[in-house]
Amino acid sequence: MHVGAALSAVRSSETILEGLRAGQHLEELARRGDAADVDLLVAATADPDPITAVAAVRALGAHGSAEAGAHLVILLEDDRADVAEHAVAALGGVAPQPDAVTPLVRRCAAGGFTGMLAQRTLETWAVHAAAAVLDGLAAALASEHDPSARARLVETAGLVPGPAGLPLLTRASLDDAEAPAVRAAALSALGDLLADPSGHGPTDAPALRAARAALAAVAATRGPLAAVAARARSDAQPPPSADRRPRATGRSAGLTVVQLFLHGAVDGGLRHSGRGDTGGIATLLVQLGDALLRQESRVGRVITISGGWGELCPPVTSDPIGDDGRPDDLGGAGHRYVQVPFREPSTGLSSAWPRWVEARRGLRRILRAAGAVDVVHLRMADVGSMVAAEVAAELGIPVVLTMAPDPQALIAARDADGTLTRAGFGAADVVEHLWFRDRLVRRLAEQAEHLVLFPRPDLERSIARLVGVDLSAHPERVLVAGEGIDVAALDRVAREVWGDAPRSPATAAALDELDALLDRLPPERRSLPLAVSVGRLAPVKGMATLVGSWLADPSLRERCNLLLVGGELDDPSREERAELDRIHDLLASDASAGAGVLLAGHRPHATATAWLAAAQRGTPEGAGPGGVYVCASLKEEFGIAILEAMTVGLVVVTPDGGGPATYVDEGVTGVLTDTTRSDELSAAVGRALDLAASPGDGLRRHRSRAVVRERFGIHTMAAAVAEVYTEVASAHRGPGRMAATP
Repeated sequence: MHVGAALSAVRSSETILEGLRAGQHLEELARRGDAADVDLLVAATADPDPITAVAAVRALGAHGSAEAGAHLVILLEDDRADVAEHAVAALGGVAPQPDAVTPLVRRCAAGGFTGMLAQRTLETWAVHAAAAVLDGLAAALASEHDPSARARLVETAGLVPGPAGLPLLTRASLDDAEAPAVRAAALSALGDLLADPSGHGPTDAPALRAARAALAAVAATRGPLAAVAARARSDAQPPPSADRRPRATGRSAGLTVVQLFLHGAVDGGLRHSGRGDTGGIATLLVQLGDALLRQESRVGRVITISGGWGELCPPVTSDPIGDDGRPDDLGGAGHRYVQVPFREPSTGLSSAWPRWVEARRGLRRILRAAGAVDVVHLRMADVGSMVAAEVAAELGIPVVLTMAPDPQALIAARDADGTLTRAGFGAADVVEHLWFRDRLVRRLAEQAEHLVLFPRPDLERSIARLVGVDLSAHPERVLVAGEGIDVAALDRVAREVWGDAPRSPATAAALDELDALLDRLPPERRSLPLAVSVGRLAPVKGMATLVGSWLADPSLRERCNLLLVGGELDDPSREERAELDRIHDLLASDASAGAGVLLAGHRPHATATAWLAAAQRGTPEGAGPGGVYVCASLKEEFGIAILEAMTVGLVVVTPDGGGPATYVDEGVTGVLTDTTRSDELSAAVGRALDLAASPGDGLRRHRSRAVVRERFGIHTMAAAVAEVYTEVASAHRGPGRMAATP
């Protein structure tokens, strides 16, 4: 196929996903294209179909010629926001373009997702055009007065390799007239640049001495900048060679596995579950990390990395450093928790891309400090996985990827129901970064030594269609495994809740909290069963959809109360605030009906699971027996909370697709439905209540719990992934194992 035919394939694709796959093929052909192909691609950038236009922009970047680069510079000022944004990214594939430096620097100052793309393009160009990039940044700093914009410009200067940027950064780090954020960006950048001696020569000695003196001077002061400078001084130490990295002390035969989720604080007590983006993945990382350590000494140390700010982020990397250069709390065996320090509070998963420099720096610091790391396990196509994959490649650490078709499955579902159209794709892409995230999933899969996939109907064909990855190319490097939960711990809590075992103080406190919450209900509603949903307050989780469905069905309102567990109610993130506003708008439309809706906010994991058990049997004064669990997510790749609900015997309502479709027995253990349709969701909740009240409830609960025990216990999962880690660590043969389909 030639470029012209590939463009026609993009235009004629029947679905959005087929268009994305055809666009990827167009890029591959453009890399081998000739000058005549540039004319075809340039013409296609004006196509009224957004998918074709963006595919052509990306293909120009893949072509890489001077002619392609010149047209991409023109497209930076295109009126179509999606085309201009993709031109920023595509320029990273061509030689430095002098005319593009100023507009790219301007986008760096503006920040946001486009600013991140501009930084990455300038970082690529700076390898061969450091002076041009630094001149552009210096000119912008001379006229820019906004502290946040100045901080982003200084941060970008830190991406220029070698010593050329040291004077600019040293001045900024010591300038008392600069805002703390600007000085912090300069200090952090100095740490990175001083750590890489490859681009420094004897003539750079004065600049190097001045930079090190600046770090020492600020580190000796008091206040937040001192901690930043101390971390930067630690970063400035040259990394040890791979063969000299120390291993963890204790259990010396065990592997060291790193797992991460940067969009919330993860702790062993799961105190922050349901807050912001800290959902089921936090539960999984905590419980899996503990279970891995019990796998016949195959894993001796698990390091779980999350993100933090302020009191949620103890200064791990500024703790006393041992003789081997490692923080003491990362060197020992066991399950270690550490946070990447961010300058500002979490902005949510979807808007965290601009923090990529901080994330990469923090991950590099932790992985270096950890000593010998055998495997990094990535789990989602987010900024954390993007930069962790880069750092892992830099340090020679193999990667295992749990690959879920996200955002691909959501694109397909929205395309099918008409909520996402080809005509509207460009506007949606600017907000949701769909094209970028689709490509990121594929890049991560290509780098990974091993893939882990959740069970889903017709898995191999589904992954080929959605993601474009051919699992049959290397079946020996694919593990299909569901996520696991701690069944024994859930059983223990359930017995305490039901009065079959003495109650621990934690369970007693959880039930007291639930009673206080149920006291808000009008007296006439306190005998009704609960429909419970546990999860983040994010649009994809469907909490507002569930409230709307419940309110719109008078018969359902008469049968149950609705309990939503999750979200930060007092100080919500932007995404949480938007979902709360939707819920409050719905409730305001019928105040009397809304009396049966309880918003509990996020609770510790132990509290939430106790409430699930209480919903199954009911409570003495606030809830009747026969409650149900409802997952109203637009799509659910697996569903930790669903499994937990099944374990305590609740009938579940879940999306009819993804992981739940492989383990929920329709009409027996739960109800599968189209969660994007309000009427079908409310009807499904009604059917679940019927099931919960039907004869044979004990047998149904036994079957539901047996499915979880036999297939999804955390130790079953740990044994499977430990085997993968052992294989990958012992036979690391480099990246690029999975093949992408055309």
